Amino acid sequence: MSENNGFKSGSNLEKVLRAGHFAVTAELGPPKNADAETIRKKAAILKGYADAANITDNQTAIVRMSSIGAGALAVQAGLEPVVQMTCRDRNRLAMQSDLLGAYALGVRNVLCLSGDHQTFGNHPQAKNVHDIDSMQLVQMVVGLRDKNSFQCGEEIKGVNPRFFVGAVENPFGDPFDFRPYRLGKKAKAGADFVQTQLIYNVPRFREFMRRVVDLGVHEQVKILAGVGPLKTAGAAKYMRDQVAGMDVPDEVVNRMEAAGKGIEDKKEKAAAAREEGIKVCVELIEQMREIPGVAGVHIMAIEWEEAIPIITERAGLLPRPVVA
Repeated sequence: MSENNGFKSGSNLEKVLRAGHFAVTAELGPPKNADAETIRKKAAILKGYADAANITDNQTAIVRMSSIGAGALAVQAGLEPVVQMTCRDRNRLAMQSDLLGAYALGVRNVLCLSGDHQTFGNHPQAKNVHDIDSMQLVQMVVGLRDKNSFQCGEEIKGVNPRFFVGAVENPFGDPFDFRPYRLGKKAKAGADFVQTQLIYNVPRFREFMRRVVDLGVHEQVKILAGVGPLKTAGAAKYMRDQVAGMDVPDEVVNRMEAAGKGIEDKKEKAAAAREEGIKVCVELIEQMREIPGVAGVHIMAIEWEEAIPIITERAGLLPRPVVA
């Protein structure tokens, strides 16, 4: 602990949150190929606009460049990664092996997830692993760091991986009343920070956070509220009607539908919709900053990294803090 000056990992994200700044994380999607330049270009867009960026792990169960490989490229490009690790694709042997490798490559943040079911992706016949669940994965990564031991109890002789450990939470999942307690379980498992599902229903999220604060969970784990810019009215409708666990109010859908009305040119119409999506996102961030217990935002601009600089600037989140 002393060599990290009291920090668990010494990551930039940890330092920003520990210093009490309103944190900003973004998302970087690896390509469906082996092109390292894609990561470098995306990292260049996000650098200076986010304290760290999530590197997704075969998102929606589609084969993409390894989150650890892409995370190492992000480190080289000067962007701090939050490497995602799912329980879907690895057993505990592979997980711990990959974590050792990730740490050796300079990765200092890990986000623990269950992972989208393989039937959603491009290999629906693949076998889900789920040797352990996301709660146990959090405990295992924390154990590598704090107990200096593998999950089996064997001591790690030499350098042990010291990660800032993240988890995810959906404030709108059923049963709603149980969600704050579920978040508390993740905090108890050792999660240092939590990123939430996309939030569009602010009053409902406010109620969730009121219960979280009443339980004191916000003092045990840093909560980053998930926000994201919509590109089209169709995307808003799809999330409202088809995506389980999402809560997109009609008001948001109506705003996206009204954007670009009367514009004949297709490109101009699309640009108007994207502009409205960015406006909605900025307004959401402004509201998140006023909710007790929210320590930052996680901006999910899926395959639209170019929107992050615009959103962070308009939301008054720049310049990002530099914490020694």
